[in-house]
Amino acid sequence: MSKHRLLPFGLSALVAVALAAVGFVATGAAAPQATFKAGLVSDVGRFNDKGFNQNQLTGMKRAAKQLKIQYRAVESRSAGDYLPNMASLARQGYNIVISAGFLLGDATEDVADQFPGTKFAITDVDVHGLKRQHTNIEGLTYATNQNSYLIGCLAAKVANRQGKKIISMVGGQSIPPVVIFGAGYKAGAQKCVRGTTVQIQYSEDFLDQAKCKNIANNQIDSGSQVVFSVAGPCGLGALDAAKERGKWGVGVDVDQSYLGPHILTSAVKRVDTGIFLAVKGAKTGKGYKRGGNLVFNLKNGGVALGKISKTAKIPKAWLAQIATLKKQIISGKIKPPTTIG
Repeated sequence: MSKHRLLPFGLSALVAVALAAVGFVATGAAAPQATFKAGLVSDVGRFNDKGFNQNQLTGMKRAAKQLKIQYRAVESRSAGDYLPNMASLARQGYNIVISAGFLLGDATEDVADQFPGTKFAITDVDVHGLKRQHTNIEGLTYATNQNSYLIGCLAAKVANRQGKKIISMVGGQSIPPVVIFGAGYKAGAQKCVRGTTVQIQYSEDFLDQAKCKNIANNQIDSGSQVVFSVAGPCGLGALDAAKERGKWGVGVDVDQSYLGPHILTSAVKRVDTGIFLAVKGAKTGKGYKRGGNLVFNLKNGGVALGKISKTAKIPKAWLAQIATLKKQIISGKIKPPTTIG
């Protein structure tokens, strides 16, 4: 990840270029009298990724409609777009500017320093882990180790029923918001079926479907019965490999059951809710966590399981066990890990 440390005059020059060059892909106003403005900047997956970025845009559109605000969504085609995209929105007087993911962390810190009067928020970043303290940045964090723990349990049981205690995950870049899925997945699998092997590899890419498909095929060759995709658009290649090879796939971020009955379930991450609540808190002045985090988990419905494939014919006893595990996670009796041991 590139680090930007620009002086004020350097940033101003960059903003001037950005105003002319940056493409705004979506804009809207709920009503002529709407004066509060919210901006959203995508990562390189962009807003047509059918998942992580697109669902955040859904949350922004909901905010525009229900809170009667103006919004603008800006796509980033490369990492070099992050800083100028955010800076251009701040320069235009947007009240809150939201970064759509961990990859925008450094750029968000830099722009927040230059525009102290603007509120910022960032998906998948715990602000306490930033390089500096910022009273104008709010983190939107998701306990995806919790729902992934439940999915790991289910996947391990399905694999064991098929005669092989092997499941896998194809991740995008090996960054904390991706690793956390695998940590919960592995722990849940080994909790429910002892001796389960959990293969975890990373494509180090969120876009190239061929890379993820190749990794998934290698995992299946090694015996994987269930392939969990945590790689944005790249991950669609992994799920396609599972379909072609007659194995189960697990979707991510949104309910990906629309891809077909081979999708065992999905690790749903309500980033749309996160965006909506961030905008609402900034607009009302109540709930915006200055230098703090909004936390989404199983208890508040911020993470969840998607539809479970009927084709899988999951026994009621398994579902009851997963429901019990969910209660134990919510109560704190079970604390799924956030990193892979």
